[in-house]
Amino acid sequence: MDQVATEMQPMVAPNYSPLDVVITKADGCWVTDIDGQRYLDCLAGYSALNFGHNNPVLNRAVTDQLHRVTLVSRAFDHDQLQPFAAELTELTNTEMMLPMNTGAEAVESAIKVARKWGYQVKKVAPEQANIIVAANSFHGRTTTIVSFSTDAVAKDFYGPYTPGFRIVPFGDINAVRDAIDDNTVAVLFEPIQGESGVVMPPDDFLPALRELCDEENVLMILDEIQSGLGRTGFTLACQYAGVQPDLVTLGKALGGGILPVSAVVGRRDVLSLLTPGSHGSTFGGNALACAVGRAVVKMLDTGEFQARARNLGKILHARLQEIVDAGHLAQARVRGLWAGIDVEPQLGLTGRQLCEKLALRGMLCKDTHGSTIRLAPPLTISEDDLNLAMDILAEVLAAQAAAVGRN
Repeated sequence: MDQVATEMQPMVAPNYSPLDVVITKADGCWVTDIDGQRYLDCLAGYSALNFGHNNPVLNRAVTDQLHRVTLVSRAFDHDQLQPFAAELTELTNTEMMLPMNTGAEAVESAIKVARKWGYQVKKVAPEQANIIVAANSFHGRTTTIVSFSTDAVAKDFYGPYTPGFRIVPFGDINAVRDAIDDNTVAVLFEPIQGESGVVMPPDDFLPALRELCDEENVLMILDEIQSGLGRTGFTLACQYAGVQPDLVTLGKALGGGILPVSAVVGRRDVLSLLTPGSHGSTFGGNALACAVGRAVVKMLDTGEFQARARNLGKILHARLQEIVDAGHLAQARVRGLWAGIDVEPQLGLTGRQLCEKLALRGMLCKDTHGSTIRLAPPLTISEDDLNLAMDILAEVLAAQAAAVGRN
């Protein structure tokens, strides 16, 4: 085969379509590409980088542990696992932790343990357990999870699909109530739908869901992989509504943007159903991951990052509302330092096109579902840098409006 032709062939499966930016180094909220161009990162690895790039506290935790022990597998104990479990459960006001690696693994684990609880404790009919989920949700891309996805791009051509899920409209408590039957073991929802564009349910939905789950003896599982660990101004987004789920899935920021670290935290009587050999992971709960996770928990323990998200979120909300009032955004949904924005349709700009224009101005973010983009800068961003991002966004949209005669 011709060597030049071979070198030109793509070697990475095309399951992503990244912007034309090749990053070579990063620090805080800023990244630098191979040509030396700097960009303000307003995606933060889908909230995996809540504490910024190259965080010295997290780097030190990794370096210290790296020279001690990284992995022994769960065939043996190590000195980081029990402290991590104790600290994470205290932070989240839960009773027990199941450590895993990726967010999707945490969700899969929650599904498994909910079914086991259903059969062994609730005594649902054999092989008939069902879990209620929301339309337009995102919980990962494994075959089980895409089985209840309503996104054709994520789901199509991966069947046959896993049964046992009932899909209801997000935020509709009456639809949840109607879907519950004697074989329902759990409801699984995001408290805020991230991939859909930071979509929030009605304010009374989560409290009503908690009450309904108690009435019907159904586990309430909340996926806080994107919304959790400070992003919304609270340790967990469900705290905004004042509810305590039975199980919570965590990931992304739990690894500080350094390692894939995830966990299911929640009720002891549920998670203790996982007996030796019934579930496992070679890397789940490894010493290096636990050391990073402990550092993340310690950073969140002070409340500093939650407060930053709340305070900077007020600025973010005010600046985005100005752009909405100018007629350049159709809507802006903000909770803490997290926003979903919809481009005004008459501007004739897709979310992808907007992201491309923003990148040319030194700002990185990600589109989702047509004309919507998500904004999720690191919680370490300064007020000046946040205002810079909003200035860039406002100027790019104003220029587009002028180009189509909307000014």
